[in-house]
Amino acid sequence: LSGPIPSELGNLANLDTLVLDSNQLSGPIPSELGNFANLLGLWLDDNQLSGPIPSELDNLANLDTLSLYGNQLSGSMPPELGNLANLQWLSLYDNQLSGSIPSELGNLANLDTLSLYENQLSESIPSELGNLDNLEYLYLGGNQLSGCVPAKLLDVPSNDVASLGLPSC
Repeated sequence: LSGPIPSELGNLANLDTLVLDSNQLSGPIPSELGNFANLLGLWLDDNQLSGPIPSELDNLANLDTLSLYGNQLSGSMPPELGNLANLQWLSLYDNQLSGSIPSELGNLANLDTLSLYENQLSESIPSELGNLDNLEYLYLGGNQLSGCVPAKLLDVPSNDVASLGLPSC
């Protein structure tokens, strides 16, 4: 598939899974995708999508998987992603995201996987990420992070925090 994602997809109110990964989709992610009240999984990875991540995705209250890696997404990560209480998998690596990691991600109590590596994220790692007791996979390398690594993140079973070259705090 190629070209933009049609905004009309947002009219599919009963859709519970949308898998459009590994295509040649381009352009922005339509904010209308935030209309999927029943969506459990959204896979748009490995395309050529660009622009910001729509903050409207925080309307996806049932979402457990958000996979947007391998695109050309830019701008900051919307703090509204921290409202996705059921989210278990957040994969945004290999994009052009910039700014800080939102501290609101520390609200994602069910999060198992957080992959943010190979972006242009900067500033310090929010201490709130230490609240993620279910985190099994944490990948933050390939960014311009500074400060220190919250000590609790060193206990995540699979992580790349040592590659950041930052002290623990």
